Amino acid sequence: MEFWQNSINVLVLGSIYVLIAVGLSMIYGILRVLHIAHAGIYTLGAFLSLSIMEVTGNFWIALILSAIISGFLGALMYRYVYKFVLKEERIVPLIVSVGLFITMQDLYRIIYGPYKYPFSISIPIPYIRAGNFYISPLQMLILIITGIILIGLYFVLNKTRIGVGLKACANDSQMAAAVGVNTKLTIALAFFMGSALAAVAGTLVGVYDNSVYPTMGSTVSYKAFVVVVLGGFGSLKGSVIAGFLLAAAEVFLVAWKGFFLPRDAIGFLVMILFLIFLPNGLFGRKER
Repeated sequence: MEFWQNSINVLVLGSIYVLIAVGLSMIYGILRVLHIAHAGIYTLGAFLSLSIMEVTGNFWIALILSAIISGFLGALMYRYVYKFVLKEERIVPLIVSVGLFITMQDLYRIIYGPYKYPFSISIPIPYIRAGNFYISPLQMLILIITGIILIGLYFVLNKTRIGVGLKACANDSQMAAAVGVNTKLTIALAFFMGSALAAVAGTLVGVYDNSVYPTMGSTVSYKAFVVVVLGGFGSLKGSVIAGFLLAAAEVFLVAWKGFFLPRDAIGFLVMILFLIFLPNGLFGRKER
């Protein structure tokens, strides 16, 4: 029974990792830029959802509007920030991204204060319980939303022109432009989609932990990086699989050996092993 309970915990934790890392991997796959400010969008999504829900009283409206607003902010980051530094050495957009993330955290602290805000909701989903095994309504909510998003993302990437454009830009943006793909719009769409996913993840974590605060993206900024490395830079399939693998490593190692290390440190140990024995990740390709 303990195994199955831990398996549910893996699915829930892995779902959060996947929502964050897929967007980050999508952006890296096209621009080859580590978008550290992605974690700032994650925090913004949580605060927006909390603020909108206080006004509307409807969680679903808050979640959707938060994702849309965050998506547009991500697209604006590309248009007015990254676009001007992409031709520089890779360290330049990375430093810019770190600066954006730090600035966003400080803005949240100025606007909201250095406090933790409760974010509780009531959802019409019953507990699923069998002996010591249970799935809470919030866990079920995370699993349902993640499943819907992953199915929708698969459809967009494999059955629409948007997906074709994204794949073409990821393979070779110059060649994609030569055959008629609007690369600027496609890249902006990648930022929009990735940022919307980060906002959804931030909202779900805020609700699950019943806590939203300015620095909640600090741990996420490197956890998402670990997942992207494990999956292979730019591989969406790899990010999905790696997100659940990392969650499994953390949950089952902690259950097996107890808190002999902070759970976050386990992710880095797994990443180090991958870099030693599988440097390109699960589905990564060698950089051009």
